[in-house]
Amino acid sequence: MIIRVRVIPGSDENEVVGRVGSVVRVRVMAPQINEAANGVLIDYLAEFFEVKGKSIHIMRGKKAREKTVNICGRSEDELKRVMESIP
Repeated sequence: MIIRVRVIPGSDENEVVGRVGSVVRVRVMAPQINEAANGVLIDYLAEFFEVKGKSIHIMRGKKAREKTVNICGRSEDELKRVMESIP
């Protein structure tokens, strides 16, 4: 499944804060957008979608707040159910 993610750095905890259209908004504890923040995002998305970290791949936007992310490791239906649970 390919999703778009808007990363909000500088948070006290990692969390999904909602969706705006098809964009998932995620707060991360990293202070700024860099490789470390991407690592935090990948680890958090892997935990959130219950897949392994190597199943998360940032396809586009590695240096930007808005990223295109490919998630594998579960069926498309299971991933859609997780996406639909996001308010």
